[in-house]
Amino acid sequence: QVQLVESGGGLVQAGGSLKLSCAASKRTISNWAMAWFRQAPGKEREFVAAVSWSRGSILYADSVKGRFTISRDNAKSAVYLQMDSLKPEDTAVYYCTGGPSLMTVKSGASAYWGQGTQVTVSS
Repeated sequence: QVQLVESGGGLVQAGGSLKLSCAASKRTISNWAMAWFRQAPGKEREFVAAVSWSRGSILYADSVKGRFTISRDNAKSAVYLQMDSLKPEDTAVYYCTGGPSLMTVKSGASAYWGQGTQVTVSS
């Protein structure tokens, strides 16, 4: 069983930056696609960004394109989300997820999720 643990959330002013990290308990994820999702209060969980195991495919939601950057370090079994130019509407709990298929992970259908980390952007 793979466990995913997110960290790096916090409170930041609009226009600021945060970097989220997702650490995996096993090196299995070096062969997995990984993604970040977020869920704001009263809203459904939504896709943010995804990266294939080889980094050959990187996908972003339109709402974060140009501001967020997903990256991964397979040697450390870790995935990151650099968030710049943050807006109040980015406020949400951010979740890390992963699995063998990029499309499955991007759709949110993977069985593996972290517990989430809170990001709050003040105006």
